[in-house]
Amino acid sequence: MIEFEFASLSSLGLTPAIVGRATGLAASGDVTLHLVRITEVHRETIRLNDGKRERSARPLPRLARSLLDEDTALAVGDWVLAAFDAHGQSWVHERVPPLSHIVRRDGDGRRHPVVSNVDIALLVMGLDDDFNPRRLERFLALVHRDAIVPVVVLTKVDVAAPTPEALDARVDALHSRIAAHIDVVAVNATHESAAQALAGYVAPGRTLVLLGSSGAGKSTLTNTLLGAAVQDTGVVREHDGRGKHTTTSRSLHRLPGGACVIDTPGLRTLRPDADEAALAGLFADVEALAGRCRFRDCRHAQEPGCAVREGVDADRLRNYHKLLREVRRDTLTALDRQKQLAEWKARGRATRARMKVKLGIAGSG
Repeated sequence: MIEFEFASLSSLGLTPAIVGRATGLAASGDVTLHLVRITEVHRETIRLNDGKRERSARPLPRLARSLLDEDTALAVGDWVLAAFDAHGQSWVHERVPPLSHIVRRDGDGRRHPVVSNVDIALLVMGLDDDFNPRRLERFLALVHRDAIVPVVVLTKVDVAAPTPEALDARVDALHSRIAAHIDVVAVNATHESAAQALAGYVAPGRTLVLLGSSGAGKSTLTNTLLGAAVQDTGVVREHDGRGKHTTTSRSLHRLPGGACVIDTPGLRTLRPDADEAALAGLFADVEALAGRCRFRDCRHAQEPGCAVREGVDADRLRNYHKLLREVRRDTLTALDRQKQLAEWKARGRATRARMKVKLGIAGSG
């Protein structure tokens, strides 16, 4: 049996689709399960909101093991089924399969969930030294799935782009590298006008997530959207424009208009969990020009007659190649990695053998 109040949970982002998935998980027995949303995830506990109050809870060991076997874990934004016992303890029994799920990989290729069930991804980037189109393309690859709508939010417009000409130059630089359908919004995150500029994305029932590097202004923008100083903010370093990790954990907040926003700390390792198909969609210009290359198997590196090298910005193409290498490496099986390592070793031995022959010939002369 599942208990929930749709009216009180709708401002937390509850939709009929989530309800449908939750009812399919209803456990038999005498345990009453409550549909709630995760607002924070800590090392051993999580915070739940049932539309009226927040409480601390723990996942059942069975659930934790099951998620681990699936190479995932609970994330902020997840909807779960929890039971509250007579002793005041709260236990999460099931995770409702998310409608969207953002995942990153670490340096070893392991998956780490970022957030779940988000509709809009606000990709926050400062117009100061934080401005980095290559990193923005990585963030776009991170969210390029599950019908999540990306919106680029440029902050610090008041100090880093004080003239229309300076702002237009930065915006044009981005439009030359990202898809035309992706909105770019420039704001002063500390001013209430930022909330007005983003009002079109903050619809009742929607969940937004703020992603970006440390010091980009995510927590400042969260406070502006909330209309209150809820999140801690910090200053950025003058010599490189980077900020400290003032926000240390992800947290979900209800906005006054009936939407939710998830603030996140800056990602130290920004390695998207993407596949080649997602990458092809993100770099559609590369895919479109590839058919014009002279060679059908052109790798867009040093081959003659490469239409991609001629038509795509060189820096963007380098970023594409780097992301493609990461994606292919992440999709290798253990056996594939062993074969690849054996091939590298064989090539190394062959190179050393050729060098010995060459040096021997040179020495005999």
